[in-house]
Amino acid sequence: MNKTFDVAIIGAGTGGIITAAQLLRKNPELKTVIIDPSENHWYQAAWTLVGAGTFNMEATRRPTSSLIPKGAEWIKQRVENIIPEKNELKLDNGESLQYKVLVVSTGLVFDFDALPGLREAMQKDNVCSNYIDPEKTWKVLQNFKGGNALFTQPSSPIKCGGAPQKIMYLAEEAFRKTGVRDKTKVIYATPGSVIFGVKVFADTLMNIIHRKGIVLKTFYNPVRIDAENNAVYFRYTKPGENGCVVTEEEGIHEQIVGEAEIKMPYDMLHLAPPQAAPEFIRNSVLAHQEGPNKGWMNVNINTLQSVVYPNIFGIGDVVALPTAKTGAAIRKQAPVVVDGILHYLQNEKLGTAQYEGYSSCPLVTGYGKMVLAEFKYNNVRDSDPLLSKLFDTTKELWAMWILKKYMLPWLYWNKMMKGKM
Repeated sequence: MNKTFDVAIIGAGTGGIITAAQLLRKNPELKTVIIDPSENHWYQAAWTLVGAGTFNMEATRRPTSSLIPKGAEWIKQRVENIIPEKNELKLDNGESLQYKVLVVSTGLVFDFDALPGLREAMQKDNVCSNYIDPEKTWKVLQNFKGGNALFTQPSSPIKCGGAPQKIMYLAEEAFRKTGVRDKTKVIYATPGSVIFGVKVFADTLMNIIHRKGIVLKTFYNPVRIDAENNAVYFRYTKPGENGCVVTEEEGIHEQIVGEAEIKMPYDMLHLAPPQAAPEFIRNSVLAHQEGPNKGWMNVNINTLQSVVYPNIFGIGDVVALPTAKTGAAIRKQAPVVVDGILHYLQNEKLGTAQYEGYSSCPLVTGYGKMVLAEFKYNNVRDSDPLLSKLFDTTKELWAMWILKKYMLPWLYWNKMMKGKM
């Protein structure tokens, strides 16, 4: 096979499907292909609710075949190599194809080996991750009998950066329902300097942290897990601090190990695994070669066009952008990519569409409560004008919970994935 396509899209995730659907709505004549071996597509935004026992896992799955837009060809193979100088993709079955424009929407992969001990820990009955198996998370929460309930995340970029704290808020309420909250220390250990990057939402979350009696540890970067002894080792990363400071008024039994590590025991552990771009992207000329974004796709942050090859665009989690990796971000990125593709095919120039970094984090703060955090580049609040007229989305609201649990899944399957929004 050596077919040539107007547009080749790597990945049948949210970014790939939305881009194809919007493209073909605007120009049904475009010869478009989506390359992805996955038989199933998951609505991962609901996995927080699955992990808290309030959403059905099977309802988050659809066959990929049911989502491929009319007019697009689907090749169920994996891309092994991009040869941009030849506008060529090599597939894992040895075949290749040509493209006029390429869209990279591969998503990201879990880098288990970046955190020593993680693989072993994930096999334990008291360790879980909504990113991997939210149904196991619910089992872990139900079986928890008290002690240190530790929630943490890596220093690498991760998709849905608010997810590790969302499940924590729900877990804290679940512990109250099962009667173990009074003998539990709920701990949130984050490599970050604050609970959330946008101050107006951070203020609300800090009030929730205090109200719920959660122990917040900032500048805590996990470096290894001792699964046999139920402990996580952290490196304290506060700028200007050479050593570690442990205060024991929280009663969580931390210990300083050596000069630069903190050992924290846990009775249950929820964590986000380290994440990275797929290997064939990391090793390609499309990725940043150095610096903090090394390995992630290098694009213009406003046009999403590759800075190296003008006929290549990136969308979604694989791209290095100074904003959160979410489905809401993809919804705003897709029209910009589509506009760029259509203009490029017409005259090899871009249109005027710009992506300003919009992302959204529906921060579930309890059963029946949610804060809707919307923002753009530079951590500037960017809340929906209509919603903001009706609701104060910086507060915990039942209406936002209804949006999260019922409206957003419906909009995802019936509007977003069909290119209608």
